[in-house]
Amino acid sequence: MAKNLGPEWVKDAVFYQIYPQSFCDTNGDGIGDLPGIIKKLDYIESLGVSAIWVNPCFISPFLDAGYDVADYYHVAPRYGTDADLEKLFREAKKRGIRVLLDLVPGHTSIQHPWFQASCAPEKNEFSNRYIWTGSAWHNGGAKWSSKMIQGFCDRDGSYMINYFCSQPALNFGFAKPDQPWQLPTTHPDAQATWQEMRNIMRYWLDKGASGFRVDMAGSIIRNDPGAKEAKRFWRETREMLDSDYPEAFIVSEWSWPQNALDAGFHADFFHFSKGYYGMFRGEAFRAGPGSEHFQTGASFFDEDGEGDASFFIEQYMEHYRKTKNKGYIAIPVGNHDIGRINNRRSKKDLEIIMAFLMTFPGTPFLYYGDEIGMRQMDEVQSVEGAYAPRKGARTPMQWTAGRNAGFSAGRKADLYLPVDETKNAPNVAAQEKRKDSLLNVTRELVKLRRTEPALAADAKFEVLYVKKNKFPLIFQRSKGRSKILVAFNPSKSDVSAPLAVGDGLLLAGSGAKLEKGRCVMQGRSYGIWKL
Repeated sequence: MAKNLGPEWVKDAVFYQIYPQSFCDTNGDGIGDLPGIIKKLDYIESLGVSAIWVNPCFISPFLDAGYDVADYYHVAPRYGTDADLEKLFREAKKRGIRVLLDLVPGHTSIQHPWFQASCAPEKNEFSNRYIWTGSAWHNGGAKWSSKMIQGFCDRDGSYMINYFCSQPALNFGFAKPDQPWQLPTTHPDAQATWQEMRNIMRYWLDKGASGFRVDMAGSIIRNDPGAKEAKRFWRETREMLDSDYPEAFIVSEWSWPQNALDAGFHADFFHFSKGYYGMFRGEAFRAGPGSEHFQTGASFFDEDGEGDASFFIEQYMEHYRKTKNKGYIAIPVGNHDIGRINNRRSKKDLEIIMAFLMTFPGTPFLYYGDEIGMRQMDEVQSVEGAYAPRKGARTPMQWTAGRNAGFSAGRKADLYLPVDETKNAPNVAAQEKRKDSLLNVTRELVKLRRTEPALAADAKFEVLYVKKNKFPLIFQRSKGRSKILVAFNPSKSDVSAPLAVGDGLLLAGSGAKLEKGRCVMQGRSYGIWKL
């Protein structure tokens, strides 16, 4: 089982996600950089986290903020040099921190040399590195027409995109080809793509990376019922890692753990689901554009008390039961693709959510700035494909109350995105001074997560109380003789629930108590007890 679950270090790991262009700018150009991350490693270490995930930092035209890679083997000059990235690996390691890179396997930029060669009318090594139809007049048919770009270059063909028009899809093959222009996954040219992606992984692991977050991991192969061929690719990749890089960790953006963990990933983010949104972003203003199909009308973590945790738990448990011996499910409360968790929420609300993140099963990922309660800034303009709600979650880290919030010494007009200039905008320097600040509460919760065996990623999970449209939510974690009880009441109303447990030692939280076979909770409270 230990081998199936992956590296031992992951079991008590807490990850910190860094959006590099918005974290810390050291050269005054208004864009965060790798030396900035290195400069802030002592701060990151102070959080108690054990690993960081850095969003794409490779050469790119940045039409999608780096998720349009033009060279997988070199750092984008705006972030620094290849040597800076290797220094980050070394300096982080000195502090007991591992570094995950962001791998984008499904597509590249139109500026990638592979794609430019693929555009040539003459047959060459890269002609089939991307998916092309046989004629510029052929848009792939009804099934594929919305994903085809016609008339782009001298090559007589239409190319398939993965997302934006500037992101041509790499050709991993089709599981069940049904048109002449579709290559099977066993075709030598498709297999060359498979091998090259693994070469990229090997290259950075050899340089000092500790693994990868994999973008859109389940979408690399088309006409793939049950994701059988996608799973084959990732299983073979996992075999490579287990053999040659046994300490490496890979987490997927698949958002379907049953498939992702069956495919060999150590963990999968489960955040694109209606149940997830119903916990944190059920309302339209929190979900944002493009997420209408996930909206539930209310969030469980909201003082109005109109949310429902039972739907999320039902969805989660369906995956948990089938995957608990294969890997981990990551439930992030924020990242670069969704609105910030602080959208019309108070410090107390955020503290309750942070406690949930650090006590729930799986691998917790903390998004930069959430530890101080940075707010969703919907008012800013989009940049580099960061359309709403993403733009409001990618603003610069707020280090101080000084110029540009301490993010950059550059001109305000040059900043990647505006900083929060509202009165009492949170910043690290101010919260360092207050014992009860969200920053220091987060540190204590991270410490609890990493020191209590029953809160480990692989510890058992049992829901003790959840009712449709009711509060509280209560669950128990256990490992060996260690047991932790956790209860949440984010609503403003006092509630109680029957609970067949004895007394416990309160480790964190307030406004909650165990008495006479019940858990009694004040409005907007949580409790974490050692049983």
